[in-house]
Amino acid sequence: MCFDIDSRPPLPPIHGSALDARDVTLTAADGTNVAAYAARAAKPSGAGIVICPDVRGLVPYYEELALRFAEAGVDAVAFDYFSRTAGTGKRDGDFDYQPQVALTRPDSLNQDVAAAAAYLRTPEGGAVERLFTVGFCFGGRISFVQAARPELDLAGVIGFYGWPVGEHRTGLPSPADLAPQFTCSVLALFGGADQGIPAETREAFDAAMDAAGKTHVTVVYEGATHSFFDRRSEEFADASADAWRRMLDFMAVSA
Repeated sequence: MCFDIDSRPPLPPIHGSALDARDVTLTAADGTNVAAYAARAAKPSGAGIVICPDVRGLVPYYEELALRFAEAGVDAVAFDYFSRTAGTGKRDGDFDYQPQVALTRPDSLNQDVAAAAAYLRTPEGGAVERLFTVGFCFGGRISFVQAARPELDLAGVIGFYGWPVGEHRTGLPSPADLAPQFTCSVLALFGGADQGIPAETREAFDAAMDAAGKTHVTVVYEGATHSFFDRRSEEFADASADAWRRMLDFMAVSA
């Protein structure tokens, strides 16, 4: 299960403050307007990150996560998967996202990631020097597969409990199958007690990455459940703090 609607991201090591955080509208290559939320770092590190939410889309958790990345020195933008099928307006906690997930398509998701990446490379988005993606659950898989898109010129991809093997109902490719095409490093973060992603699944992804000769790090937090990266989950505070440290190290953001 993904985060509850009132979940919030853990706090990162604070390097400074956010210069600006606001709603923005991105334009995909096919002309579609995509709702997003962007945050600029007051003390930028040169790193930028595209945030791929879980199956619920752009809920407050991911807006705050963009802000937290900015406070850690990383310019960030989180985008909404459902702008194409449900409009670009704000939604409440009663929004029925499941039918919208079924309407997403790999090509349009990739276009939306590309639009977010392009935004971060503009002066308005921070003109970032090193670009990364991060995703959670459904978004974790989306983030992983971006490593196979050389046109994005990514420095790395990060996935929290993203299903890394097998088919997906949306047609989104298997990250493990795409491993030979990966052009950047991968950081994969999993909960050891995640019933949906067992050890053999994680190991299959690692094996595919090893066979392809790709740089990757897999971290398993023993006892942590799916969606452990949650400020309300005090029992996973150490795992969340370590995940923040690993992400910032991966992005070469100094403390």
